[in-house]
Amino acid sequence: MSLELFSRNPDLARLRSEGYFVRIHGSLLVMREVPYVDAQRRVRTGTLVSTLDLAGDQTRKPETHVIHWHGDFPCNADGTPLPAISHTSPNTDLGHSLTARYSFSSKPNPDGYPDYYAKLSTYATILAGPAAVLQPGISARLIRGADDEDEQSVFNYLDTASSRVGLGALASKLENEVVAILGTGGTGSYILDLVAKAPVREIRLFDDDDFLSHNAFRAPGAPSLEMLRDAPKKVQYLKGIYERMHRGIVAHAVKMNADTLGLLDGITFAFISMDAGEEKRAVVAKLEALGVPFIDVGMGLELSNGSLGGILRVTTSTPEKRDHIHAGRISFAGGGEQDLYASNIQVADLNALNACLAVVKWKKLRGFYRDLENEHHSTYTTDGGMLLNGDQS
Repeated sequence: MSLELFSRNPDLARLRSEGYFVRIHGSLLVMREVPYVDAQRRVRTGTLVSTLDLAGDQTRKPETHVIHWHGDFPCNADGTPLPAISHTSPNTDLGHSLTARYSFSSKPNPDGYPDYYAKLSTYATILAGPAAVLQPGISARLIRGADDEDEQSVFNYLDTASSRVGLGALASKLENEVVAILGTGGTGSYILDLVAKAPVREIRLFDDDDFLSHNAFRAPGAPSLEMLRDAPKKVQYLKGIYERMHRGIVAHAVKMNADTLGLLDGITFAFISMDAGEEKRAVVAKLEALGVPFIDVGMGLELSNGSLGGILRVTTSTPEKRDHIHAGRISFAGGGEQDLYASNIQVADLNALNACLAVVKWKKLRGFYRDLENEHHSTYTTDGGMLLNGDQS
C-alpha cells in the first residue's frame, strides 16, 4: 500500500525523488532524520509526522497545517527556541510505534498547504536552516537507494479516520485480534460491519444459511434483486461486501459440530449470535476449552397492544469469569424450527443496537474504551430505554 501511494501521487513521489526520508506508517506520513538545533546548540535529527488526507488512494489538500514532531524543541543557531512555529507540547502516542513530543503550526498563507510536498518540505526547511548554519551542507534531503519497504495493512486503503482524530494508539490495541463471528444474521451482520472497520488481523464468519429477501431487511447495506435471486450463502454475500475494505475476512458456510469446531482454533475472540440449541452449547464448550473470551448476544421482542417491546442482551464470558454463563445467563434450550421462526421477531435498528453494545464491550475488554464496572452481563429494555449492568468481575 505504501509504495502504491507514493507511485500514484505526485506530491508524495516528489518528496522521495528529492531525497527526503519519508514513509507511511499506519495512515500517517512520516519524515525521518530531519536536522535541527537543540538548546545546547547541538545539531541533531528528529521526525516529522503528518496526518494524511486521502480519497481512496489519492492525496487531497492537507486539511490541517499543523504537524507533529518527535525530538527536542528546535532552536535557532544561537540556541534560542524557534517561537514562530510553537503550537502545543502534547507528548502524544500516535500509534504504530510513533510518538510526538510537540506539534508545530506554520501557515504560509490563509489557504494552508496545497499538497504534502509543500507541507513537509516547508517544515523540514524551517527546522534544518539553523542546523545548516552550524554544519554547512546538512539537509533533510538524504541520498538513498531504492526503497522496497511496504508496510502491510489489513485494509485495502488507509484508515485515515483514526489518525486524524488521534486514535492510532488505541486502534493498535486491536491489531492482533483474530475474531470469530458465529451467526451472521441480523445482529451478526452488524457486528461484522463494525469489526471490519477495526484493524484486526482476521475475521472468521460462520453460518450455513442462505441470504434471502427477509435477511436484506435486517442487515446493513442494500442487496440488488439480482443478488437475492442467486440466494448466496450469508457468509459469502457479506464477505463480498466487506472484503472491499478488509483483507482478512474468511467465510465458512458450515454448521458448528464436531467436524467443524476445529475451525475456531487460533482465534482470540468470538461473538456468538446463534439461536439456542446444541450447536451453541458445543461452541461455548469449545471456546472455554480454548481459553477464548466471547460475547453472546440476544434479543427477545413481543408484539402486544399494537407495538413492540422487549429486551436486548449482551453477555460476556472471559477466562476470569464464566460462572454466570452456566447459571442461566445464556440459554441453550432450543425449540423446534417452527418455534424459532414464530418467535424470532427482529428489527434492523435493534439488531444494529445489539451489535453496537457488543462491539463496545469487546473494545472495553481490549482497553480501547474505559471500563469502570467490568460488567459481564447487560440488558437494554426498549420501552424505558433502561440499560442495566450485572455480573461484575
